Amino acid sequence: MTSLFHMIRKVSCIFLLAMLSVGLNAQNIDLSHWKITIPKSRKDNPNKPIEVSPPEIKDFAGNEDLKPYFYKDPEDGALVFYAYPAQTTRNTKYSRSELREQMEPGSNKVNWTFAQGGRMRGTLSVPETTQDDIGDYHRVIIMQIHGRLTNEQRDLIGEDDNNAPPILKIYWDEGRIRVKTKVLKDKKAKMPEILHEKAWGDDKGRNFKEIVGTNKFTLEVNVSKGKMTVTLNDDETFTYEGVDIDKWGVFENYFKAGNYFQSRDKGSYAYVKYYELEVSH
Repeated sequence: MTSLFHMIRKVSCIFLLAMLSVGLNAQNIDLSHWKITIPKSRKDNPNKPIEVSPPEIKDFAGNEDLKPYFYKDPEDGALVFYAYPAQTTRNTKYSRSELREQMEPGSNKVNWTFAQGGRMRGTLSVPETTQDDIGDYHRVIIMQIHGRLTNEQRDLIGEDDNNAPPILKIYWDEGRIRVKTKVLKDKKAKMPEILHEKAWGDDKGRNFKEIVGTNKFTLEVNVSKGKMTVTLNDDETFTYEGVDIDKWGVFENYFKAGNYFQSRDKGSYAYVKYYELEVSH
């Protein structure tokens, strides 16, 4: 009887800890400053994807449009991002289930510069993604820092929107974490030339040594005036400084996190899970 009692108590404790863990995980991601975009078309405009901003995003579990693209895993409390080739956003060819930072909830107009600084830290995993015809896993962008033109910059160069290039893209690529950033094609370029998207190209990219596979891992991105760092599992860090980062200081920026799926293959898809996500400025 005694051993049976201890066994029942042990099972009860494990169950209670598991339930507490789910609650804590859910609370570790504050959605009050994030907008979600999913690969499903709006009913009023089939050419645009559905987006849900704060405060409505806080009730994501009750939003039928967001299912099954954005939901809480009932087993571990993680936020799940599911994406496949479907509705895209403007200026892109890939679909996404992805969060976009909103410093002022419900608005895209208030953003930050490198001089103001910012930090994003997340614990996540990529538990499942499909393979292409030659057996390579489809890539997923899991974090970004995206640039944005102010209204004055937009008008100065004659653009019809505020879009600017992403200074940072972090990929899950064949179980590795790959980092790519933007570099000036002409290092001597000045204002207003550097405001044009065509002034910027992609660097060669860098892979962290550690292979994360489908396991949990932690990424931290820190930016300050003239500097950007990306760290994997509090161990290996990539540092970006120099003329490209210095001149990027003219742009406003915002963080992105989730599942920006990099495939148009029929039948392809990916799942990304976030267990923790925090941003500070």
